[in-house]
Formats: sequence, structure tokens, C-alpha cells
Amino acid sequence: MQAAAIAAMAAHAILAANPPILHLPLSPLPLNHSSFHGISLSLPRQSFSLSLAAKKEPPLFVVAAATKKAVAVLKGTSNVEGVVTLTQEADGPTTVNARITGLTPGPHGFHLHQYGDTTNGCMSTGAHFNPNNLKHGAPEDEIRHAGDLGNIVANAEGVAEAIIVDSQIPLSGPNAVIGRALVVHELEDDLGKGGHELSSTTGNAGGRLACGVVGLTPV
Repeated sequence: MQAAAIAAMAAHAILAANPPILHLPLSPLPLNHSSFHGISLSLPRQSFSLSLAAKKEPPLFVVAAATKKAVAVLKGTSNVEGVVTLTQEADGPTTVNARITGLTPGPHGFHLHQYGDTTNGCMSTGAHFNPNNLKHGAPEDEIRHAGDLGNIVANAEGVAEAIIVDSQIPLSGPNAVIGRALVVHELEDDLGKGGHELSSTTGNAGGRLACGVVGLTPV
């Protein structure tokens, strides 16, 4: 009995000094649960997707609308009036469609002027739009104002209809024509070749019969 008691006490002392190691199974735990009951280790999918969205890089550039359109309604102190539409595809040339009534038969100077200011009628629209500071010329000339659109020709009924395609009057960019004014003149534009003292500035096209400010319109 005494020997058995001594052996038991020795065994207890060994176990106290060297506690047994619990070996857990090495098989993988289920992905959705930890070894603790009721606690999930799965990440919420919504939070994860929001984290990815926050790290998204901003776009490198913004694509402008492929087609741009503008309109000008021409009015004056006389019976001359009209509507002019301008359309531009991407960065291509601008197409001008003009219909003006109340004119005397024959050619009339037709220009884009610098300002859309009509507080003093057509006189306050300034000079021809000329961002490159060149002399007046014909639309096809290399040396010309950007606003030199040549002449429109009225028929016997005083109606002028014209289609003009020009690359110097864009609807967007630093030289955009939005907010400027289209003006139809009393006389024929000599396109800078008439020899008159005003040929190199206005084409000696005479007074301003009607004008309208160019504004964007839905495509």
C-alpha cells in the first residue's frame, strides 16, 4: 500500500511538470466556420466589393459628344431675318445651313463676328472673328479671318439659302464659335480683293442687316 501511494504521488508530480499535449486533427476546418462555435470567418461580400470600388482609378480622359449642334436666330431693324444651324461631327469641319429672308436679290456678305453682344443691335457684335490676327479674305483663302464665310445669294424673292462647310468655326475648343454672332450684310463681300480701303478688314460689305447669337442646341 505504501509503495503504491508513493508511485501515485510520483506520477502526479510528473504530470504537473509536463502537462499532456492535446493533438488536434489535421484535416482542414470548414471555410465558413472557425473552431469556435457560432463565430464565422467569412468576409462580407458587400464590404469587399466596396473596398475594391474605392481603389478604382479615375478615367484618363473624357470623351466628348461625337455630334455637336448650334443655332442662331437672325433679327435686325429691317425685315431681314433668318435661322442658321451649325453642326459638327467629332473634330471635323462645321456645316452651316442658313436660310435668310427679306434681302434684296443678289450676294450679301455673311460673317461670324467676335462677340455675342447685341445690346446696341448688330453694331455691338464687334469685328469679324479673327483669332489669328490675319487680313480679311475668302473662305478658301489661307490668309483670312476665321469668321470670313463669304457671301450668301438671295433670289428674286429675297430668300437666301446656303450650305457652308468650314474648318475654322468649331463648336468646341479654344476657338469655339458658341456665344459669338452671325451677321448678314447689306452688300456683297469683295473677299479682300476689291481694292477698297475696307477690303482688307470687312470686304467692304456695307451695313449690318441682321444678326444672331450662336447657342448650343440639342442634337
